[in-house]
Amino acid sequence: MLDIEVIEDPAAAEASLDPIRTRILRELAEPGSATQLAAKVGLPRQKVNYHLKALERHGLVELVEERRKGNVTERVLQATAASYLISPVALASVAPDPHRFADRFSAFWLLALAGRMVQEVGKLIAGAAAARQKLATFAIDGEITFRTAADRAAFAEELGVAVTRLVDKYHNDGGTAGRKHRLVVALHPALKEPHKTTPRGDKEQEQDND
Repeated sequence: MLDIEVIEDPAAAEASLDPIRTRILRELAEPGSATQLAAKVGLPRQKVNYHLKALERHGLVELVEERRKGNVTERVLQATAASYLISPVALASVAPDPHRFADRFSAFWLLALAGRMVQEVGKLIAGAAAARQKLATFAIDGEITFRTAADRAAFAEELGVAVTRLVDKYHNDGGTAGRKHRLVVALHPALKEPHKTTPRGDKEQEQDND
């Protein structure tokens, strides 16, 4: 089972987005039969079997084993991945194209680059899994608080200079050997956390205790 599988086929993407099938995929993080799933999702076994066949047809679940119970053969299946991500390839005709424009201050270009990353890394993961090889990648994720917009702009400028210096240092310009790698550096505001409100009863209780 993969940690994350990137879905490229439009039909498979459509199948995965069905709420019942999404629930089934979540439950099949551990192997299970139609009978076991029916009890968990609250549907008749025949209905669960219908959804399982659709998911199996699109390669989202796979057969683990078959158990013989009297005159009946019980099929045990498992999801092919713990999580799924839909690639822009599934929306090929309207997928964002990073080559259409290149503006390092554009949020839309950032989204286009992120979409391309999902597409390319998804293919690389599939290829590495088929070849039983590890995929060499590197990522940094963190948060930084800027006091002013000017500080943010200065940071972005210095970051760009530092990255360019490193690229110039390590890039094999001759191109006679080595493996080409994709480098993407991004900076964007963090999402604001929802404001937590105190229930009215709690406020009244606090006032009573004062």
